[in-house]
Amino acid sequence: MENGVNSAELQALLDYYEKEKGISKEALNEAIKEAVEAAAQRAVGAGRDLRVETDPKTGEIRAFAKLMVVERVTNPHDEISRFDAMKIVDEANIGDEIEKEVTPTGFGRIAAQYASQNLKQHIRRAEKALIYEEFKDRTGDIVRGTVRRFERSDVIIDLGRYEAILPNRERVPIEEYQTGEQLRCYVKAVEETGRGPEIVLSRSAPEFVIKLFTLEVSEIADGTVEIISVAREPGWRTKLA
Repeated sequence: MENGVNSAELQALLDYYEKEKGISKEALNEAIKEAVEAAAQRAVGAGRDLRVETDPKTGEIRAFAKLMVVERVTNPHDEISRFDAMKIVDEANIGDEIEKEVTPTGFGRIAAQYASQNLKQHIRRAEKALIYEEFKDRTGDIVRGTVRRFERSDVIIDLGRYEAILPNRERVPIEEYQTGEQLRCYVKAVEETGRGPEIVLSRSAPEFVIKLFTLEVSEIADGTVEIISVAREPGWRTKLA
């Protein structure tokens, strides 16, 4: 069907993002609806009062324009004559508002392209928001991740659902990392950038040592022993007091 989009594939995609990315299907469906309406406006004519109808079983998409019934048409964009209106509905009076199908040829393909683009943009925005919400209160935590790749002298760490950055300035000078290697890191900050939230990790921060000792030494964890200060030369020596 020319105006159809593959509904099964679309629903499978929505299920994937809801399960794997934590983005609600309702939010994604709303993004698709907005995209289809935008596609209709572009295909039929900007500024028209349109209603878009999608068949959830077949994926067929149809566009309807709302038109005012008038005796004499002066604005075809928004008006329809009573004579033509009677071809669409059984009864039409001057001043009534009716809907006329204005689905262009190939609209399903156009709408699918718009929906795909808008869906990707929405997913990127939603993922960034989820990163910030999940990590904004985790500054100071220890996380375990996998070395995924290197960008210049920075290390990109895979934390599972998200990626974080271990900047060169936060690395231990004598450490060399390999792709696939497991690392424990300290969440130093969650920073807002032009590209969205960025999880900044550290392995050289004095706080990292304190956290590690707290995890490994029960007397520190239960408060029997208290760390007052840390003097550290990353990769060489660390002094606790």
